[in-house]
Amino acid sequence: MKNQKSFAIHTLGCKLNFSESSDISRQLTEQGFVLSEQPDYILVNTCAVTGAAEKKARNLVSKLHRQHPNAEIIIFGCYSALSPDIIAQWQGVKAVLGSADKMNIIPYMTEEVLPQAPHFFSSYSSHDRTRSFLKIQDGCDYHCTYCTVATARGESRSDHIDHVLQNIETIHKENIKEIILTGVNLGDFGRKNDSSFLQLLQAIEQQALIERIRISSIEPNLLTSEIIALAAQSERVMPHFHIPLQSGSDRILALMKRRYNRQLFASKIEEIKKYMPEACVAVDIIAGFPGETNEDFQDTYDFLNSLPISYLHVFTYSKRPGTPAAAMTDQISPPLKKERTSQLLNLSDRKKEQFYKEHSGEQRPVLIESDIKNGWLYGFSDNYIKVKVPFNASLINTITPVQINKDTIEPE
Repeated sequence: MKNQKSFAIHTLGCKLNFSESSDISRQLTEQGFVLSEQPDYILVNTCAVTGAAEKKARNLVSKLHRQHPNAEIIIFGCYSALSPDIIAQWQGVKAVLGSADKMNIIPYMTEEVLPQAPHFFSSYSSHDRTRSFLKIQDGCDYHCTYCTVATARGESRSDHIDHVLQNIETIHKENIKEIILTGVNLGDFGRKNDSSFLQLLQAIEQQALIERIRISSIEPNLLTSEIIALAAQSERVMPHFHIPLQSGSDRILALMKRRYNRQLFASKIEEIKKYMPEACVAVDIIAGFPGETNEDFQDTYDFLNSLPISYLHVFTYSKRPGTPAAAMTDQISPPLKKERTSQLLNLSDRKKEQFYKEHSGEQRPVLIESDIKNGWLYGFSDNYIKVKVPFNASLINTITPVQINKDTIEPE
């Protein structure tokens, strides 16, 4: 390998992608590569969750090629796994790596033979603020009719508990205070290697190293009462849940091939709030799925409005090639999808405002990050309220009590 080869890395999409990109960047640095604004190699980690995400990747690669015509552009991630032939035709692209090869990118860059990929690659982000995204699971065995993730990332597979604990120890040594456990289908952790997500959380509790653990998105049918009980009793697991619903209509949930109904979903929210009334609960929802009638949408809206949730992640349905939903009749018109999306976003704003109001006047522990803007530092409370405090260098990367009020809340 030539000395001082340089690279740049760009990441689109989910936190899992950012975790993997951070790990690749760290490995490249250890191999003697240097980050540069005039790179020899440009790595782009792509997303394919929507048509807009694919368009963003195309536009980014086009821009990067114009800016760096002599750089070798290497594309990996979900979009490259789904559409390698299309991406290979983009101007400037030198290589397209699939899901199995992306964590073995270094041998390609060092002109070695690309080795066979192992079953699971762990990764974690570091050197970014005070939190780390730790990948513990990848792939999905669910085949929801609108989704390409199972195709893009392959079958469900997990890290082993002992190795996760080793990664946590490494992250802890970097003085990182908070870890977000991430995966494509997080609650499926361990199913194929004789363990479980609950057992992992119990092991992290016993390890007693990291101060804060957050659970990223977890399917409602995999969010067990035991996991909720552990979170309620734990000082490490934060009262913060991100749970996909996708539709409040049982008819639409069946068309989506989701593995729960609205009654089960409501019972999970009720159980969380019973034991953790302070908990933040974020919910994923899709607007305009094929066949969604006005009645279906109203059912969804009314159901969400009735639940004590904190805010919504609203996704406008996007037709993904090759999925069953793309071939369904009764596709919703773009204007109607836009209108339904707008209504759900407005509902989300009201839910978040109510959540903030409920906790106004409380003093909550906040992990202060290193971002500085206009004389303020920012951080998140245990229940994921973003707040600001006047700049004080000694507060960075500390867990500090902050009163929640109109002067400290930072709207996102």
